[in-house]
Formats: sequence, C-alpha cells, structure tokens
Amino acid sequence: MNESQMTAAAGSALEDIIHARRSVRQYQPNVAIPDETLNEILELAAAAPSSWNLQHWRFLVIKDQARKDRIKAIAYGQQQVSDASVIVVILGDLEANKTAADLYEAQVAAGTLPQKVLDTLVGQIEAAYQNAQFARDEANKNAGLAAMQLMLAAKAKGYDTVPMGGFDPAALVRELNIPPRYFPVMMIPIGLAAAPARQTERLPLSTLVVNETF
Repeated sequence: MNESQMTAAAGSALEDIIHARRSVRQYQPNVAIPDETLNEILELAAAAPSSWNLQHWRFLVIKDQARKDRIKAIAYGQQQVSDASVIVVILGDLEANKTAADLYEAQVAAGTLPQKVLDTLVGQIEAAYQNAQFARDEANKNAGLAAMQLMLAAKAKGYDTVPMGGFDPAALVRELNIPPRYFPVMMIPIGLAAAPARQTERLPLSTLVVNETF
C-alpha cells in the first residue's frame, strides 16, 4: 500500500468514526475503561487546536461510583451519569494567559522562537485577557474543540459518549471543588452503550451552507 492509499484508508476510517458517533444516553454499568485506553483518549483530545496554543481546557475525570451518583443528582437525575464508566468534566480556563510564558519559553531556550517574538505574543495575550468576556468566550470556544475531539477519540477506541449541558454548574463547582480559574463547559459520560442511540436527522447542506455571502 503506497502513501496515497494509506492516506485514503485513514480518511475512510475517520469518516466511519464520524458517522458512527452518536449521543448515547444508556450505558452498561460496572464497565471499567483501562487506564491506558482512557489516557490515550485524553491525549488525543488534548491534541485539539487552540488560540495561541493556550490549551484552554482541563479534563476533570470522575470514575468513583459514589461521586458519579452524587453528580447524577446535580445533573437532574440523568441516569447516564451513574452508569457510564467515566465522566469527564470539560473545564474552561479563564486565566489561560498565565500559561503563555511557560509554553513559549521552552521554544526560546531551544532557539526556535526569538525572545522578541515571545515578548510580542505575551503582550498581545495579556492585553486581550484584560477583557473578562473575551477570556470566557475563548475558554468556551477552545474547550469545545477539545470536547469534540474527545468524543471522536472515544469512538475510535470503541466507546460511546454524550455531551451534556444539563446540570447545575454552581452545584458541580461545589461538589468537585473547582477553583475560580475554571468553569464547567460540559460533562461527557464515556462507556459502552446499553441501547442504541436515537437516530437523528441532519439538515441538508442546502440549508446549512451559505456560499460567499447572504
């Protein structure tokens, strides 16, 4: 198989994963995801793109059954929270600007990034993060990219997911001792489906796509 064929095969596999991913709300209880597999899923999710490469997400991983049961109440009794193997709370970083210097200084030390460029980048980032709404918008947007990548990675490893926004954010923050720097963007249960996901219809491209201008 030549390089072109390998690329085509990989693309076909990715298409299959995208089409196979569905929002599953019924999970087989008492299924453990091996730590190695879970870490592979999280590493793939963490490879998502982000503004200035600030990686505005944190993954709060919940495996303890008693804690999942308490979070179920915070999620208005949705059973998938208790039954799924793992709950990943996607957190947005409101102070992602604080990671900029650490991220780029290694490149300066390696000689791949001039100090002057680092200073300019950090200055731009710090100026932008004076606006609290900008910081929240960036956290939401970039954490969403990682969340989608996590769900596709989980499906590639044979597990199902569902993105959840139906929970009490303030109660979740209290239950999990989430620091003020972070806020919950969504919860994603991961596990093995106990029942197929409900089939949904997609709008046609003629509705979704606008060419050039309205």
